Amino acid sequence: MAFSGVFLSLFVLGHMLGNLQAYQGAEALDAYGKLLRKEPALLWTVRAGLLVLVGLHIYAYLALTRRNNSARPKGYRQRKWRESSFASRSMKLTGPLILAFIIYHLLHLTTGTVHPHFEEGAVYHNLVTGLGGVNGLIYLAAMVMLAYHLWHGVWSMMLTLGLPEGRYGSLGRTVATIFTILVTVGVASVPLAVLTGVLHQ
Repeated sequence: MAFSGVFLSLFVLGHMLGNLQAYQGAEALDAYGKLLRKEPALLWTVRAGLLVLVGLHIYAYLALTRRNNSARPKGYRQRKWRESSFASRSMKLTGPLILAFIIYHLLHLTTGTVHPHFEEGAVYHNLVTGLGGVNGLIYLAAMVMLAYHLWHGVWSMMLTLGLPEGRYGSLGRTVATIFTILVTVGVASVPLAVLTGVLHQ
């Protein structure tokens, strides 16, 4: 879970940096998209690697869930949350929802399958015509889920990798908080900019 989480988190960061080129205008974002498609073999290798990482992440989640269930097959008669955060308790919900969003995102802005105004290679056009209205709200809701998932996931990842990070006020919590804010605010700013008219045709 931690191994795949490291690379998936780095990919999200890189994806955010690429998306922010939308603020430089259509020419810059379209050039970025063209650069990504310049080496198809490399692009599909990266995509295949990401697919493997997502598969590993899901497998690790299922394996850990089975281990937890076998450790205590009978649930607590009364459960009180004392140490866990909402972010940690919602991981089993935000994970599948983020996976569903990723599938939708690929069909929406990568293949154009569910984008009625999709034009191959016109990245900026696809962005500003695809993130208005309900679609923009869906992307913003997904970023809220991603924020919860990243905040707990990054901190847990650092613990799993052996870093001595306490639950409160630690370096791990600080890094997780900064990383989560940086990524989610950066990504969410694009659909928000489309919804408010800052980014337009």
